[in-house]
Amino acid sequence: MARSILIFGFILALLAPSAAQTGFKITEGRRHVEIPFQYINNFIILTLNFNGYLPLKFIFDTGAEHTILTKREISDLMRIQYEREFRVTGSDLKTPLVAYLARHIRFDIADKVTAPSEDILVLEDDYFRFEEYAGVDVHGILSAMMFSNYIIKINYDKHTISLYDRSVFRMRESGFEPISVELYRNKVYLNTTLQVLPDSIADVKLLIDTGAGLPLLLFSNTHPLVYPPARALPSNIGMGLGGYLEGFTGRIHRVGLGDFAQQGVVTYFQELDSTLNMEYLNYRDGLIGNTLLSHFQVIIDYRDALIYLKPSRTYREKYVYDRSGISLIATGSRFNEYIVQNVLPNSPGAEADIRRDDEIVSVRGFPVTFFSLSDIQRILQKKPGKRIRIVIKRDGERIKKHIVLRELI
Repeated sequence: MARSILIFGFILALLAPSAAQTGFKITEGRRHVEIPFQYINNFIILTLNFNGYLPLKFIFDTGAEHTILTKREISDLMRIQYEREFRVTGSDLKTPLVAYLARHIRFDIADKVTAPSEDILVLEDDYFRFEEYAGVDVHGILSAMMFSNYIIKINYDKHTISLYDRSVFRMRESGFEPISVELYRNKVYLNTTLQVLPDSIADVKLLIDTGAGLPLLLFSNTHPLVYPPARALPSNIGMGLGGYLEGFTGRIHRVGLGDFAQQGVVTYFQELDSTLNMEYLNYRDGLIGNTLLSHFQVIIDYRDALIYLKPSRTYREKYVYDRSGISLIATGSRFNEYIVQNVLPNSPGAEADIRRDDEIVSVRGFPVTFFSLSDIQRILQKKPGKRIRIVIKRDGERIKKHIVLRELI
């Protein structure tokens, strides 16, 4: 099963009110810059120079209140001093985490933008373990608020983030539709409607979250008309700060986004702890992640509390879910060794006798070193009826397997 990764920092952020951000400034003399990003496993990844010279990779996250370094060994190596320790709860709402406040950290993107003195949070351990689930090394989470001095345009087609000085920005490009949003604790919320089933309409509040590598996540116990549909599968719905998130995966009929809508969206359902203070979540009902957002070009105006959407070239593409029932993680020094983390019961993977901890050594006759994790996940999303040849290693023995893909939700 192709796994999504979530970055929930809401509790972590609430316990760090002293952390401050002045934000990036465009290089003097320029009014507009275009910053390239990597789009890997449905995440926007930016390369930043950390404290003047060390290039690190950060996930661009509109759902994070503060910027977070997940690799403490880097800040320790650079002898960065920590001002304060926080003991907080992770995204599974159970696991205790430890984070530290580090002040006056410099970030640069060469010849484009500079943030000379930022306060960030440093995790004691790499609770996130992004490498396993995306197959690429990532060092932290960059709060989108660091770009909020400017108009922000995310172009998923070109893999660029453009920043525009407000004094010169004019909406000259046709096709963008404005939508009013709510800003709360540095995050963007959309009040909209959705239909889990065709005959029900629910008014919901959703976080706009580029730190989530999935289409849509809904809480299954915050609204009477929001619940997993009949064909939803019990599953691990993702990995966040602090652990696995358990829930269901299914499809909903429709979700609205201003004048636009998306149909048949693959949706993850999580039940919240009934004792949780919903104020922590701004009384939201879920979140919209990159897989849905990438069906649009997105402009964010933090000052005026507006987003603008325009259909991208993938606007009409259907939402495809894994058709094998196999969940993989990437290991090894180059993240090109793949281990089965989970197999759904009664799925094609289970019927082929694929088991947890099996190592995938070849796919369609090619060694797995030829593939990235996202390459293999795309293969496991091919059309129903497709027969996929793989070789696994189990207890030192190589075993040939065939998986016949089919729709699971």
